[in-house]
Amino acid sequence: MLELSRDEARRLFLRAQGVLGAPDRRAGVPGVLRHVGAVQLDTISVLARSHELVAYARLGAVGRAAVERAYWSRPASAFEYWAHAACILPIEDWPWFEGRRRRYRTQYPLRHGADAKAVRQARARLADGPVTTTDLGGGRREPGWWKWSAIKAAVESLLMHGEVVVTERRAWKRVYDLAERAIPAELRDKQPSDAECNAWKVAAAGTHYGVATRADLADYYRLKKAWVDESVGDTGLVPVRVRGWSEPAWADPVLLQELADGQLRGRHRTTLLSPFDSLVWDRAHTLRMFGFTHVFEAYVPAAKRQFGYYAMPVLAGGRIVGQVDPSRQGTTLVARRVSLESPAAVASVASALREAATWVGCDSVVVESVEQPELRRRLQAALAG
Repeated sequence: MLELSRDEARRLFLRAQGVLGAPDRRAGVPGVLRHVGAVQLDTISVLARSHELVAYARLGAVGRAAVERAYWSRPASAFEYWAHAACILPIEDWPWFEGRRRRYRTQYPLRHGADAKAVRQARARLADGPVTTTDLGGGRREPGWWKWSAIKAAVESLLMHGEVVVTERRAWKRVYDLAERAIPAELRDKQPSDAECNAWKVAAAGTHYGVATRADLADYYRLKKAWVDESVGDTGLVPVRVRGWSEPAWADPVLLQELADGQLRGRHRTTLLSPFDSLVWDRAHTLRMFGFTHVFEAYVPAAKRQFGYYAMPVLAGGRIVGQVDPSRQGTTLVARRVSLESPAAVASVASALREAATWVGCDSVVVESVEQPELRRRLQAALAG
C-alpha cells in the first residue's frame, strides 16, 4: 500500500480544493463550484456571506455581483439542496441526489406544519412561474424562528422531494420553481439507484478531498459510514496510508499521479477562510490536516468567546497560521480579535487582511486586539507597510 507523508496528504487536499497552484480564472466561479462540488450556504454575513467567501478564497478579489450571477444564473447552472448542509451544487449533479430525494419522499411526506391543502395551493401558484415565500403569501409565524406557515412548509416539502427546486435567490430569499421547468430533461430523466447515488458521492468526496478517511468520505455529503464501506471499492479511489493518521485512507488517483510527477507545486493562496468553507468545515478533519483547532463561536455567549463571533482561519503557505474575527465600520475593516500561530505569521495575516479589506470596499484596517499582545504592534506595522 502506498504511504504518504502528512505534507503530501495536505498538498493533495489543497490542490483538490483549488488553493494550491494558479486558479483557473477562465473557469471563474462556476469552475470553483465544480472543483469543490458543494458550497455551503449560511445566513451570517460579516465581510460577506459564506458562499461569496468560498469563491474569494480561491480566485481573489472576484466581483461579488459576479459571484451571485454565477451561482444564480438563467438557464440554471446550479441548484440548492441538502448535501454537506444546505449547499449550492452544480446543475449536472442533480441526478445523484435522487436517492436522497427518494428517502425524503418516504420518510418525510410532509414537513411539520404542511397539509394537503397547502400543497395544492403551492403547486397551483408555482404553475404560473417561480415564486418566493412572500409571493406565496406565507412566511415564518411568530413566535418561534422555525414555525413556518402551512404554505411555506408545503413548498419546502416539495423542495425536499424534488418536485420543486431552488436555482435562484433574491435578496437572500429562495426563489422556488418547478423542477420540470428549471432542470434540463436529460438530467431529470436519469434515475440512478440508491447504491449508484452513494457510490457517486463517495467517489466525488474523494476527488474533492484529494485524500480522505472513511469518516471524511461520509461527511462530505452526509452519508452513513456503512454506505461508504459498501461503495468505496467501486469508486477507483486508491487505498493509501498517511503517516501519523490512525485510520486508513483513500486518494484520488489523478492527484496521486500528479504528486508522483512532481506537479503538486505552485502558488499557495494567502486568504481568510469562511468557517463554512469545505477547507475547514469538518473540525476533526481540519485538526488532522492542519494541526489546527477551529472553534466556531457565533452561538456562544459573547462573554465566553475566546476567538470571536466569526473567527476566520487564515490560510498561508498551505497551512493555517492564525485566525481573525473581522467586522466593518464604514470603510474600515476592524480585526476585533486576532490569534497568531507564531510571530512568523504576522506578514501573512496582514496580507490577508489588506486583500480582504480591498475586496469589500474598505480603505483601512484597524486591529483592536491580538491574543499575543506583544505582536499587536508588529501586525499594525505590517498593515501600514
